[in-house]
Amino acid sequence: MGDTQVRSALFVAEDGLTKSDVVDMACSAAEAAEVFADAALESVRRAVCPDGAPVGELMDSQQRMVHGYAWIQSTVEALSTMAHWANRLYEGDLFSEFDALVVRIGIGEYLAQLVGGVAMSQSEMVRPEDLGIRNAADQLRTVQAVDWFFLQGNTVETRKTLIAMIRAGGTVTETLGDETLDAIRAEYRRFTDERILPHAHGWHLANALIPDDVVADMAALGTFGVCIDTEFGGLGLGKLVMCIVTEELSRGWIGAGSLGTRSEIAGELISLAGTATQKSDWLPKIASGKVLPTAVFTEPGNGSDLGGLRTRATRCDGEVG
Repeated sequence: MGDTQVRSALFVAEDGLTKSDVVDMACSAAEAAEVFADAALESVRRAVCPDGAPVGELMDSQQRMVHGYAWIQSTVEALSTMAHWANRLYEGDLFSEFDALVVRIGIGEYLAQLVGGVAMSQSEMVRPEDLGIRNAADQLRTVQAVDWFFLQGNTVETRKTLIAMIRAGGTVTETLGDETLDAIRAEYRRFTDERILPHAHGWHLANALIPDDVVADMAALGTFGVCIDTEFGGLGLGKLVMCIVTEELSRGWIGAGSLGTRSEIAGELISLAGTATQKSDWLPKIASGKVLPTAVFTEPGNGSDLGGLRTRATRCDGEVG
């Protein structure tokens, strides 16, 4: 075992704790965080759902509270997902010392944010006091597993140890527990490493478009038709695969990842709301990469405020156009 691995093993197992203990505490902390999120939700319901259903005027007047709850719930969901990931790896005998450090740092940071304040932007925080759940935050802090993550989670030492392992070539255990999904990720990772990463910074500096031959190769992989039904030339693989594809391409350059998501958005809208003619005409073109959709959300006086956009329909000769 190398020096970095020894340091990690000793650090993870301090105070007699094993990797199993780390996983158990992660799951306990996730359960406690979910109770905290329930308290936040109940507070919001009291404020905007006096008769059980949301009231528009109250949603508007309590917009910051509602928005803050969304951030709290998202943070708890991320924390819970990390705990479930750790547990799944451990049950498959795949949970490494590197993974244990990632869990300690990640969950430790998420918990600190829930109690101290979740950043909704660079200048705006949502704190327990904003939702009237200070008592719930205090109770969360007293849970043994949560307290351990506060003290031994996202610390200077855990970060230093993880950085040392990364420099030595360490990485998280990446498996979704499905051979097909893992194979798709591996294929897109290879493509990104070979075709995107070596050129991305140059494209960025030159303010250049992604070359046509790279786009064509992305199309050949099925990037633009991941969720489009096979009837229209797509892969019909669903949202999870789309997330995997987008994540890997965006790892190389966000511009590459966004090409796929634009097609995903357009394809979904046409699939759900398009006419039979629109589907048969546009979906095959999108899936093949022949047509690359774009998105423009702007109009005079509103900019990119989607809530401020206005539409109208005009009936012409019995048809709406």
